[in-house]
Amino acid sequence: MSVFTNPNRIPENYGLKIAAGLIGYFVIMKLVGLGNHVELRLLNLLILVGGIYLALKKFKETHGQHINYFRALVTGVATAAVASLVFSLFLFIYMLADKNMMQWIIDNEPMGRYLNPYIASFIVLLEGVFSGLLVTFILINYVTTDEVSRS
Repeated sequence: MSVFTNPNRIPENYGLKIAAGLIGYFVIMKLVGLGNHVELRLLNLLILVGGIYLALKKFKETHGQHINYFRALVTGVATAAVASLVFSLFLFIYMLADKNMMQWIIDNEPMGRYLNPYIASFIVLLEGVFSGLLVTFILINYVTTDEVSRS
């Protein structure tokens, strides 16, 4: 059973799909000359929201329409963590290969002179995980979770 069909590997499955979306969006922006417009990074959030929502929905579908609050939180954050890790590794390799991009960041960003490909990639990883936590927390209110049973 592959990672894309195993119902117990939903975070890996959707995390890789989100990462592919983020990488595709990054490459398209670079190709059309909009790679230096930092504001366009906000659209990354839409890709993340969509992927986490679909991961939570898939979990419910494959587990008898049941998902408890904590399991939903773990699934969403794990999905974001996988996506962020893959995307940050891609960016790390890209920044090592494209010295002009790293130099642009150093020259134009407020804290740029303190950055290198390692730190910039780590910041992207942290930003993705914490954005995923916030997005998951918000989405859980829209995805119906199981009631807590009282004994």
